[in-house]
Amino acid sequence: MFRSILFTALVVVSTALFAQPKNDDELYALLNDIWQYELSTSPFLASSEGLDTYAGDLPDISPAALKAQHIAWQKYYDTLSAVAVDNLSKQAHIALLMQKYRIENYLSNYQFRSHLVPINSEYGFHGAMASLPNLSAFKTVADYENYLRRLNGLPDYFTQQITYMKQGIAEGYTQPQVVLTGFEDSISAYIVDNIEASGFYAPFKRYPDYFSEQEKATLTQSAIAAMNNSVLPAYQGFYDFMVDEYIPSAREPIAASLWPEGKAYYANRAKHYTTTDMTPEEIHSLGLSEVARIRAEMQGIVDKLEFEGDINEFIDFLRTDPQFYATTAEELLMEASFVAKQMDAKLPSLFEYLPRTPYGVAPVPDSIAPKYTTGRYISPRRDDQPGYYWVNTYALDKRPLYAIPALTLHEAVPGHHLQISLAAELEGLPKVRQNTYISAFGEGWGLYSEFLGIEAGIYEDPYDDFGRLSYEMWRACRLVVDTGMHMMGWSRERAVEYMMTNTALSEHNVNTEIDRYISWPAQALSYKIGEIKIKALRAKAEAALGQHFDVRKFHRAVLENGSVPLFILEQHIDAFIEEQKGKIQ
Repeated sequence: MFRSILFTALVVVSTALFAQPKNDDELYALLNDIWQYELSTSPFLASSEGLDTYAGDLPDISPAALKAQHIAWQKYYDTLSAVAVDNLSKQAHIALLMQKYRIENYLSNYQFRSHLVPINSEYGFHGAMASLPNLSAFKTVADYENYLRRLNGLPDYFTQQITYMKQGIAEGYTQPQVVLTGFEDSISAYIVDNIEASGFYAPFKRYPDYFSEQEKATLTQSAIAAMNNSVLPAYQGFYDFMVDEYIPSAREPIAASLWPEGKAYYANRAKHYTTTDMTPEEIHSLGLSEVARIRAEMQGIVDKLEFEGDINEFIDFLRTDPQFYATTAEELLMEASFVAKQMDAKLPSLFEYLPRTPYGVAPVPDSIAPKYTTGRYISPRRDDQPGYYWVNTYALDKRPLYAIPALTLHEAVPGHHLQISLAAELEGLPKVRQNTYISAFGEGWGLYSEFLGIEAGIYEDPYDDFGRLSYEMWRACRLVVDTGMHMMGWSRERAVEYMMTNTALSEHNVNTEIDRYISWPAQALSYKIGEIKIKALRAKAEAALGQHFDVRKFHRAVLENGSVPLFILEQHIDAFIEEQKGKIQ
């Protein structure tokens, strides 16, 4: 079920070495070659692009394949690094930088042996496989047969992953044991007694009407065999390995700095996720100052409400009073949907153009909800699907309604759905521009979108506004606790206490988030740093343009290049300011 890419990699690389781009057209041709190579190594990406070339394949993650890919990416990177940027247009230069950023991440992940740790506290390769039914349109018998090939390839794929995880145990690369409590539940959710209840079996319950009865019967029989002989044994084997071997052998220290090459690894991840050269110490200090500022604003709301008690007592009141919590999953989803539609109506006043792709509101799947974050945006797998704003309906007494407005603006609109969809709909640009998500930009935009709720009138009472500040505080605390745990010797308990003291998040949410930061080093740094940069650029534009500042044009300028590193965004906004000044003179 795995295709060897060794020959492909070497052939493509040898071509790239002698094809030095000298202008936009030649660069775009090379970027297309790189994209085609990436599709060949990532069958799921190819499927999400609507291609059926690798529709029956799973990724080849064998040691030989990973080494060949690393060699190929290094050769591509060297070729791109030698391009004379003076010969490129602005858009081509951005495309060049984006491709280098994407490749740098692949090179770093291999260098720091990320393949030895293919799970984090809330997700893993076993969960990624659950998306297989969404990667095909299931319109032909061949579609079903390709899907069956993937199902029957799961045992070998899981075995490869487990082999890497065993190597990780031997070499000191594992997730900390403390973040793996209950992780086995996310695996057992796929081990069902009734095959027809499995999401993997779902495509075989809805054949197209034009299939013959014989075709349906043959496919159904093959599906039952695949479930019994491949899917369920693969998940059972992974479950047994996690319970019997991995979790008991997982390391106790939580700090990434204590991994092999840990300090270099954390610095690399911090640079990748923030797209800045800020040191962990600088990020920690910034977090402390932001926490102090936001706490003062929170105190202002407590004073306004004339609450009898200090801010910590007010936070405890918010955490425990039933008036702030939904009693059913449907109620929570309806509240999220209502806020989303309210914001939909406000979008034309803030944006000159909007995405064509719609989005829905849905609960986080039960199989992952207990250890999953509060909410998340899920991009469409194909162009005939919508995006989804996932809301976690597990443990309703830990999902405050006053947090829903900020969460909705971040994950749906004007946050991730709007930004990601607009990027995907860019035309005339290399695929790398449409498909690269830069966390500092995307998550910074998401947090900035929460701020936009003030201008849109979404926060209807002081509790909603306190929820917004709590979410901003949550992201500011991340700068402190992430760097604290991974580089400054903070314990998990100290990080939990810091979050509990400074945010209105429930204890369940705090524990889930802390485990996420431990198991996904530095990713949490991107949010606040990106938001601070976008706000600073807006303030700069407002000061320069005065009464001529148009927020709709500013937002267009921020979003029109897709997801970009923060230094590129700053250069672009500086050019936007000069262009706008030229129009008013």
